Amino acid sequence: MNRPLICMTLTGKTLEEDKKLVKKYEKQIDMVELRVDHLTEDEQLYVKRFPSLINLPCLLTIRRDMDGGLFSGSEFSRTSLFGRALAFANPDKSKNFAYVDFEEDYNIPSIQDAAMAFGVKIIRSYHNMTDPVLNLREHCKNMLKTGYEIPKIAFMPHSITDVLNMFKEGDAMSGFDHIFCAMGVEGFPSRVLSTFANSFLTYVSPEEMLVNTTGIGHIDPLTLNDLYNFKSITKNTKLFGIIGWPLTKIFSTVVQNVGYRQLGFDNVYIPVRTKSLSQGLEFCEYMGFRGLTVADPYKESVMFYLNEHSPEVLQMGVCDTIINKNNKWIGYNTDYIGFKKALIEFMGGQNLKRKKVSVIGDTANANMAAYVLKQMGAKVCVFGKSVEKAQFIAERYGCDFCQLDAHCIEKLDEYSTLIVQTIVHEKVEETSDYYENDPIDFYSFRGNELLFDFNFAKPITAIMKRATLVGCRCCNGSKMFEIHAYEQFRLFTGSEYKKI
Repeated sequence: MNRPLICMTLTGKTLEEDKKLVKKYEKQIDMVELRVDHLTEDEQLYVKRFPSLINLPCLLTIRRDMDGGLFSGSEFSRTSLFGRALAFANPDKSKNFAYVDFEEDYNIPSIQDAAMAFGVKIIRSYHNMTDPVLNLREHCKNMLKTGYEIPKIAFMPHSITDVLNMFKEGDAMSGFDHIFCAMGVEGFPSRVLSTFANSFLTYVSPEEMLVNTTGIGHIDPLTLNDLYNFKSITKNTKLFGIIGWPLTKIFSTVVQNVGYRQLGFDNVYIPVRTKSLSQGLEFCEYMGFRGLTVADPYKESVMFYLNEHSPEVLQMGVCDTIINKNNKWIGYNTDYIGFKKALIEFMGGQNLKRKKVSVIGDTANANMAAYVLKQMGAKVCVFGKSVEKAQFIAERYGCDFCQLDAHCIEKLDEYSTLIVQTIVHEKVEETSDYYENDPIDFYSFRGNELLFDFNFAKPITAIMKRATLVGCRCCNGSKMFEIHAYEQFRLFTGSEYKKI
């Protein structure tokens, strides 16, 4: 089959607003969906004009509130709108609607016959906004009223396994036009990898209107094309990704996909959001993912699924990169390489032997940091909100440990030559207070401490700003992330990263 079409959903309040959006994105998309239910009542009276105002095929949709739309009127009034939009077809078919969306329980013969008589293709849809649909192929066959319709099923998965089922069912439906879409954050792969489900099209929304469709998981057409290179994805494209939860802010997608494009690799790197690591790995194995970045909270639990691992992974019990070779997962750790090289650069070659260093945090990041610091000869104390977790890390490397609270000031002051803050916050607002997301806000910096903060979403984080004000030298985790990402790229592709 040809690649899936890109259909941009228009949710403006006026036809003029929607027209401008089509003009802006027309080179990125193949067709548009006019959501009449988002138009004002006055504008709804003139929807018939819209196809003649644009240069792309247009899908007519009047979505009911029960199916995730805004139309709350009677079926009689909705039928009247359909009739007004489809009646008196123009001899020039490009000035008519190319498609119309009727739900599976909408069966008005006169409207359906009019659409078919005027050459308007019918998309017969079913939406479940709360639950998954498991028997998609059977459902498709049952919902068709004629032999000329395109069945569409959109559902809300409860897990990545529901998304996997969608791909399995779609894989068995090649040569049969259909539209499958898993909504929400877990359903994201169904948007970018729709060609693997043999889907007729994938839906996007203009960036200006994403607020209207974020709940169901739309992305904008520029992201789909420029970041994920959608139009070039085929079933031969090699798949890579990042697996974790919730993955609200992901920077590695840009690094990896830009790198692939620079070197001409037919690869794509996407987020796989899942609350279950085992289900996520099952999904990736079926889809044929060649490699994965392992994000929180799975950097330690992924150890149970590895067939082989690097020496560093074995020593730390922490893995952030897995490669699938001959259906076996091989684990690596690139975080420690990034941290070690970035720390050496930050320290300017300064020796850490016998220097007292604090590690703030008790997760996989803290585990990795303690490993590197002990390698470099430092005396380390791990400060964790969970004293049990901090103790576990400390005993692994022969470190000191302490509970992270206001009572640890004396111990923190003792281990303050270098403070390594490993608690990563995915969302840090520009307007945040100095002390927001500052895990040691009870500690008063003297000005001679060195501070290395793993966070890199902002150039200067809250804790860095507070430390800098009294003269401390600080750095964030951007260099560490950069080195780690390039190392992952090398593991994924066998090639060195080419910087733009």
